[in-house]
Amino acid sequence: MNDGGTGAGTARVAVVGAGPAGLYAVQALLASGPAIRVDVFDRLPTPYGLVRYGVAPDNQKIKSVTRVLRTAFDDERRVRFIGNVRFGVDLHRADLLEHYDAVVYATGAQGERRLGIPGEDLPGSHGAKDFVDWYSGHPDAAERSFRLDTTSVAVVGAGNVALDVARMLVRTPEEIAATDVPDRVLGAFRESRVTDAHLIARRGVAQAKFTAEELRTINGLPEVDIVVRPGEVSLTGEDERLIASNRQLAANVAMMREWSQRPSRGKPRRIHIRFLRSPVRILGGNRVEGVVLERNEPLADGQVRGTGECETLEVGMIFRSVGYKALPLAGVAFDEARSVIPHREGRVLDEAGRIAEGEYVTGWAKRGPSGIIGTNKSDSAQTVSHLLADLAARSSYKGRDPREITDRLRDRGVDCTDWADWLRLDGHEIELGRAQGRPRVKLPALRAMLDAARLPDPNACEGH
Repeated sequence: MNDGGTGAGTARVAVVGAGPAGLYAVQALLASGPAIRVDVFDRLPTPYGLVRYGVAPDNQKIKSVTRVLRTAFDDERRVRFIGNVRFGVDLHRADLLEHYDAVVYATGAQGERRLGIPGEDLPGSHGAKDFVDWYSGHPDAAERSFRLDTTSVAVVGAGNVALDVARMLVRTPEEIAATDVPDRVLGAFRESRVTDAHLIARRGVAQAKFTAEELRTINGLPEVDIVVRPGEVSLTGEDERLIASNRQLAANVAMMREWSQRPSRGKPRRIHIRFLRSPVRILGGNRVEGVVLERNEPLADGQVRGTGECETLEVGMIFRSVGYKALPLAGVAFDEARSVIPHREGRVLDEAGRIAEGEYVTGWAKRGPSGIIGTNKSDSAQTVSHLLADLAARSSYKGRDPREITDRLRDRGVDCTDWADWLRLDGHEIELGRAQGRPRVKLPALRAMLDAARLPDPNACEGH
């Protein structure tokens, strides 16, 4: 095998995270010229990150972006995928700084914010990310289960994740069966009793963060009525100014206001979108039985304040979707207040606020959980432009043998995977799906994934 370049004239870059931000960074690095070699690490045996484990299973159109992302691995001589490697456990910051001329952190936002209200820890109260991980077949949720044995569920949030959760809850079992969810997830949806999903938005209709594509998707659900109360979609003067300067926002608001005037079509399932409401207490004894909502009033600056006027919504389950947040990486500086890696246009800053030589960040770990998948392309391009400028200013590179890092992982007992392993697992899941007339069937358990991906060669982690 070719070693991928070991000379002092070849710069070696490590990218930590194989989601969209990391892979867009790889593409930008490879486009810069032949003297760059890249190793892409991920804690899972699979690439694509949020596309595989965050985009809702019923949104196959968005998932098709993997056809673009996979081109990052087209040049096998210049790029390697090294999966099933946990940063801070199997591989440390010191390892990367020793072996690579530059390191790009693209680890996303794996944490989730809480509501901070009484009753939040009752059984039946969950973070939306837990549910998303479960229905997306994430290994972290392989042993998790959800009792969809209630008719009404509340989803707190006004972004695409909240809308995804609400939409998945009211999909019919036949619609879920047309997706790539794991078999046991499909079984749970077949037994679901949910008919009503209540989406709770703290602010007004003009502040909702739904994208037009997500709104069009729920508008087209054949078995679902969209219920919006006319009194909750009135506009303030500030709302009108926002809408006047944003055509897409204007279209979104018009769609939601049109729903508020639409008569019920008598569908068996419903998504209720409530604006200007905040949960203040979750009710229940042994599990969730309801949630108390306070009515908010809009302020001139676009914020809201509570009015003290409350109502009780009877629900048997509640999901919070009020924001993801990045988690600290071992040994890497972290801005706790903003939940990001501190940086200057992608150059990582140390705890004293100085530029940390050879360390960079992109994606949600850089800017917080904002934007869409495509936003990561320009974000990564900015980071890589600075990385390349810094490399160009050096007189030489480290010239480490690429086999050193994989040898070190193997010596530590790490069962890492490579691109060929992923292709084998990918093909296996597609074959499982084909047998059921589905696009694929995901394997959620890590052991099953590794068994499907494992090469007969015991040196599967060898360098090129």
